[in-house]
This record gives sequence, C-alpha cells and structure tokens, in this order.
Amino acid sequence: MEAFICTTCGTQFSPTETAPESCPICEEERQFVPASGQNWTTLKKLRRSHMTVYRYDGEILGVGSAPQFGIGQRALIIRTPAGNVLWDCVSLLDASTIELIKGIGGLAAIAISHPHYYTTMVEWSRAFGDIPVHLHDGDRQWVMREDPCLSFWSGDSKEILPGLTLIRTGGHFEGGAILHWAEGCGGKGALFTGDLLQVVADGKHLAFMRSYPNFIPLGATSVRRIAERVETWSYDAIYGAWWDKVIATGAKQAMATSVARHLHWLDHDADD
Repeated sequence: MEAFICTTCGTQFSPTETAPESCPICEEERQFVPASGQNWTTLKKLRRSHMTVYRYDGEILGVGSAPQFGIGQRALIIRTPAGNVLWDCVSLLDASTIELIKGIGGLAAIAISHPHYYTTMVEWSRAFGDIPVHLHDGDRQWVMREDPCLSFWSGDSKEILPGLTLIRTGGHFEGGAILHWAEGCGGKGALFTGDLLQVVADGKHLAFMRSYPNFIPLGATSVRRIAERVETWSYDAIYGAWWDKVIATGAKQAMATSVARHLHWLDHDADD
C-alpha cells in the first residue's frame, strides 16, 4: 500500500495498492491535467529526486523544494512565543527538515489556505507529534487523505494560537483562508495569503483569480467580499505563495489599490 502523490498538484492520497485513476483536484477547472496525462510518485521517490531548500523570505523562514515540484509554492514557518506554525505546505518532507524544525522548537500547528496546498499535510502532522492541521470546513470535499489530525473549522475566523487568526476570504476556493499575525512586521501586522490574495510580479499589487493556470478572474462580488473581510484587520505586510512574493510594507494600501484596479477592469472595455 502506497500513499501516492499527484505530480501536478502535489496532493497525497490515502494509501492504496495501485495509483488512483485520477486526481479530482487537477481535473477541476482551477487546476489542470497536463497534456502528457496524470502521473504519480511517492514520498520515498520524491526524497530521491528532490531536495529541501530553506531560506528567509522577509522575516519568515521558508521551506521549499528543488527542483520545483507540483505547483511550486513554498511553506512558511511563523515563530511565536506560543509555538511555531507551518503556513501552507509542500509535498517533500525529509529527515533533515524534521531535524531542522525540531531544532527551532518544532511545530505546534499547521494551517493551510486552500486545497492546492494540502500536499502531504498528514505526513507533516505525524512527524511533529500528530499536531492539528487547520482546514476550513468549506473545502472538506477536496481532502484526499482523511486523518484524525485534520481539524476542520467553520465560520469567518478562528484563532489558532494567541495572535494568529485564520480569516475565511473565500474567492479562489469556498473555504479559502488567510492567516493574520498580529505581531508580524514589527507589530504592525502581517497577512499570509497563499494565492487567495496573490502578490504579483511588481511586488506592489495583488491578483484575485478563480484559476491561475486557466486565467479565470474572480468576479466583482467575490473580490468585494474578500476586501470587506480583510478590511478590519491591521497589517503592513503580505506574504504570498511563492519565493519573493512579499509586500514588505504598505500592504494595506496595496490591497485597496489592487481591489480598485481589478474591479475597474471588470467593468471597462480596454479601449475606454
């Protein structure tokens, strides 16, 4: 029995004797199945073909994979007096990563923005003592490997540790959530957003998409709802999903400008 991993999105499935016939996450319009077809690997094989990379992204320690695997996001470790939290997740988990993280205090919890980053979340939880993995109940249908460590929450917000609060934005996924760290950015506050609020190439704006690979933008109602749910929180920095996708300061104004720009072009012709 192997816990197979989809090579396109990096999601690990419950152990089976043979690889799954398909990946429901990749077959849905927000993702894609490559022209070459569905392919699978395992964590054991991934440890041989890839290596873990660590570096600071802003003030936060990031964990990624080389060469790039799956969607290519990196995870972030937020260190607080109440415990460390892994934000989002990557498929590769090896002995050196476990040792390194235990050396800085281990992990108290894992929180994930949306199903594209669920990856090997159960393996990560077990490696650090069956810690809770916080997922919004609105995305329960996309869990491909059930486990007691999965802690489903509902509603619009949930504090998982003092000063660390999950905020449901919806949009990209119904249960899509971002993480607010009150003490981030020198006490001004920081948001960890995955690609629900995605930092774009100029490092000064955000994108709001239903599907990035298929270029499907979010509609006006969804973007306004996201803006309303984020508006009441104090923050000066935003950490997106990939290396260097960080707005280190002025993020609240960047959010307002980006929302206005997105809404403008939903309602205007390019020749206006």
